[in-house]
Amino acid sequence: MTSINQRYSEKFRKSGDLYSKGHGVIPGGGHQSRVQKPFPYFVSNAKGSIKYDVDGNRIIDYMMGFGSLILGHSHPEVVESVTNQVENGTHFGALSELELTWASKVQNLIPSAKRVRFTSSGTEATLLAMRLARGYTGKNKIIKFVEHYHGWHDYAIPQSGLNTEFGIPSDTLNSVVVLEPKISLIEDYLKSNEDVAGIIFEATGGHWGQFPLQNPTFVKDLRELTTRYGVIMIMDEVICGFRMSKGGAQSRFDVIPDLTTMAKIVAGGLPGGSVAGDEKIMSLLSEQDGVQKMFHPGTFNANPVSAASGIATLNLISKESINQKADQSAKKLKSGLREVLHKMEVKGHVHGIASIVHLVLGVEGEESTEGVSSVSHSELAKATMGDVPKTLKTAFLNEGIDIMGGMGFFVSAVHSEADISETVEKFENVLIALRIDGVI
Repeated sequence: MTSINQRYSEKFRKSGDLYSKGHGVIPGGGHQSRVQKPFPYFVSNAKGSIKYDVDGNRIIDYMMGFGSLILGHSHPEVVESVTNQVENGTHFGALSELELTWASKVQNLIPSAKRVRFTSSGTEATLLAMRLARGYTGKNKIIKFVEHYHGWHDYAIPQSGLNTEFGIPSDTLNSVVVLEPKISLIEDYLKSNEDVAGIIFEATGGHWGQFPLQNPTFVKDLRELTTRYGVIMIMDEVICGFRMSKGGAQSRFDVIPDLTTMAKIVAGGLPGGSVAGDEKIMSLLSEQDGVQKMFHPGTFNANPVSAASGIATLNLISKESINQKADQSAKKLKSGLREVLHKMEVKGHVHGIASIVHLVLGVEGEESTEGVSSVSHSELAKATMGDVPKTLKTAFLNEGIDIMGGMGFFVSAVHSEADISETVEKFENVLIALRIDGVI
């Protein structure tokens, strides 16, 4: 019987050859934000919900640009907008009216966005937000939560799930406080420590909801707490922005943070991010009385091509039922996956919010309508951060389906009923393969 890895190696043979070749020019063989065993595969083109690799394999995509493509791959209106802009110029070394239009689109959708500043990535957005919080308050420490991911810069790394603090000075690490996302613990810390500038968090729980919040009122309670102690509340909406709703998680939860970080969907899947928020805090980036308090240069910040993509994407989100379509497909996917787990008598559960779906093998659990889970973080960590998710992803790829991180699905507005049905049907084959290999 052919194993999961053997089948994969045969199915993606050309990718294996390219990966071997890549080691001669790129450390690691190519850019990989998530390691794929036995080797990653190379994609040649994509359209809608489908992508094709260099071997010609058809793959239903639930990676969706790591969550960037809620409109699917190569949406015609986005392609047209970007193509027109490339013909008109990719970089002017000056201001473009597109930047103003783009910022206005963000303002119209995101409740906290009194002012908007663009960056080139989500990592840069969270870095800028932390600096703004420190500059505005004159304080030093930033609180983040266990397993909440805010990019790869030095201040975001501690206990983020990247499992390395290699190369980061201890003084930098000491300026970041990592706590469990529990209001009582946070308040205890704030009572005895006055040097806290801000608190940054993922509104849907750590790792885009892989670790759901345990308390359904957590976000509102955190807003009250940060206001009372004069701490800047930074809501990281790099993933959930424009996905939880047109106005992001803050609109869905009816909570207005001081600062919001965004990327991915905000630029329509092209390089781009932003920080938006309170006018007084954001004014640190403006020249006042001839003095520039905080500089924020960046060769590609608010570049016209990303602006064109972002404008087209946000236009569609604002006027069409993009979120509703994606959410409905995600609901059907969750239901189908649960039915297969029950039919195959496999221990596990499915949870998620809006158009995000998480699959957990080995741990049973229930969720509320807003994605809050009763399963402990330690149980979820054991189930979703070991070898099982890696093998699960490989087994899904053998069936022509690509999932995120080995345990999640970013559902888009273009995933069809046929896509969902095929995914659910192929999930049975995945579980059979995992049983044959002795994984479950």
